[in-house]
Amino acid sequence: MARNTARPLSPHLTIWRWGPHMLVSILHRATGVALTVGGLFLLTWWLLALSGSASAYQSFSDFVGWKLGPIPLIQLGLVALTWAFFQHTLSGVRHLIMDIGAGFELRTNKTMAYLTMAGSLLLTIAFWAIIWGKAA
Repeated sequence: MARNTARPLSPHLTIWRWGPHMLVSILHRATGVALTVGGLFLLTWWLLALSGSASAYQSFSDFVGWKLGPIPLIQLGLVALTWAFFQHTLSGVRHLIMDIGAGFELRTNKTMAYLTMAGSLLLTIAFWAIIWGKAA
């Protein structure tokens, strides 16, 4: 049987029109990778520093508070990891809803995708407002 190699074997990104549901699906994968790599590294270092000496914890604290000029780079990374956590979690809830067979209607699917993105931003802002409010 002759095979036409000019056509894609399965639906491809160039065929489908982009929508918020596609973005949330891609963000779900990307945030999972970010949480696995960056989040687990920092969590492991923090736990080891907690169980270690005072100087070990101080070196971790110095790293987290490290600044390059006026911008606290590591804290920006922590904010990004927090957003990734909330985005990944809300996207996971969205996937669970779809796994039970609900939310496949186009309008509902787009609404859930927008709510996932907006919710992750709002939860990140609220979380860091609480953290920075306690630190002040």
